[in-house]
Amino acid sequence: MYKILIADDHPLFRDAICGVIQSAFEGAEIIETENLDNALEIAKQDDELDLVLLDLNMPGMNGLNGLISIRNEAPTIPVVIVSAEDEKQVVLQAITCGAVGFISKSSPRAQMTEALQQILNGNVYLPPDIIRQSSEQDSRRNRRQLMQKDVPTELLQSLTRRQLLVLERMVKGESNKQIAYNLNIAETTVKAHVSAILSKLGVHNRVQAILAASDIDFSNYLRR
Repeated sequence: MYKILIADDHPLFRDAICGVIQSAFEGAEIIETENLDNALEIAKQDDELDLVLLDLNMPGMNGLNGLISIRNEAPTIPVVIVSAEDEKQVVLQAITCGAVGFISKSSPRAQMTEALQQILNGNVYLPPDIIRQSSEQDSRRNRRQLMQKDVPTELLQSLTRRQLLVLERMVKGESNKQIAYNLNIAETTVKAHVSAILSKLGVHNRVQAILAASDIDFSNYLRR
């Protein structure tokens, strides 16, 4: 069962995305709000949220500042930007600021469903048009620009064995629910580990942690 927060000031879009979620994820619990302040309060108070869908132009957002605020307040909850503004620069800036995906409001229903499935499976989602605009070389450069340097060895060594196991599964694209199941621990425990990992690695969000650790051979560190 997924719990998803939709934060959007357009009732018609909320109804539409609710329909997509209910069709694709039977039994999903949906919470709705129409401004950033309420979204922040809900995200801070509800540890069981699996995903936040955040309208880029909703009251209180002030561009991507709203995304940054919610990432700071609830760093372990994945946030996806939904917007009618789907220019490449806006999309990449959203990912830089910690979004795990970007869904255009003009996307067909089937594409929205696919996007949500990928995100809830622990992957980052970008609109197909954005992906096609970038060559493979450009895409690699953008990934590096989104990240700081690779993780220093001493920072990785500061992680506990359990945190390393969680980070390894994050890099594989697993969601918090999947990690909890595979490691046989509570989802709240996974979120606590994710928060500790972000702090120890000196990154601001899950996406940055995954990009930083994408080339790590975890077996070298798990032998300890």
